[in-house]
Amino acid sequence: MESTKTYTQEEALAASTAYFGGDELTARVWVESYAQRDNEGRLTELSPEQRLGTLVGELVRDAAIRRKAENGAQKNWQNLHAEVTEVRPQTLECDVVRFQNNKEKWVAFVGLLDGYPYEIFTGLQDDEEGIMLPKSVTKGKIIKQQNPDGTKRYDFQFENKRGYKTTVEGLSEKFNPEYWNYAKLISGVLRYRMPIDHVIKLVESLQLQSDNINTWKNGVERALKKYVSDGNEVNEE
Repeated sequence: MESTKTYTQEEALAASTAYFGGDELTARVWVESYAQRDNEGRLTELSPEQRLGTLVGELVRDAAIRRKAENGAQKNWQNLHAEVTEVRPQTLECDVVRFQNNKEKWVAFVGLLDGYPYEIFTGLQDDEEGIMLPKSVTKGKIIKQQNPDGTKRYDFQFENKRGYKTTVEGLSEKFNPEYWNYAKLISGVLRYRMPIDHVIKLVESLQLQSDNINTWKNGVERALKKYVSDGNEVNEE
């Protein structure tokens, strides 16, 4: 039987620091509090990126079993996987969901593929940081762009009442890096078509110690409830 690969604290910290864009403090918190370990306390995850791959694999296998049971069809892994859009289109339609937690104004940008949530970016709506949206803006587009140095960014574009287009560049730079990286994990699950109510349960199950990140978690749940199939809507304040 093949043994599970393990990593040293230094290896995991280096990989996680790179994943969090050089933020060593966030990386250290993840390694010490959230990375999985074996029965002897050895690290079995190198970074959150590895967690995402494992989590998505488990969720897709679960979805395959569920679809077979619900539809009575002998769909296999290849058939299910073929329904997943692995390569993100450059432009996605987007819903803008606003909500309030602890007297703070928050906003979520939910990218949609064929009307189904494909990705989510969310955080504090801070005018000083450039998130200045008219209250009338509830829809737009999320556009994936490539910077001159080869890195990627995501821009939000909307039309004002006169039909002129306005672009908010670099959504990833507007929000707290910790929120951004957790949102990347949740977006990875959404892309594999996990039912929204299950995604919400997944978010609810996250064990987060910071009050701020728990507020963010509540915001993600509220944003996603808009897409639950029974018609539940987000109660905006």
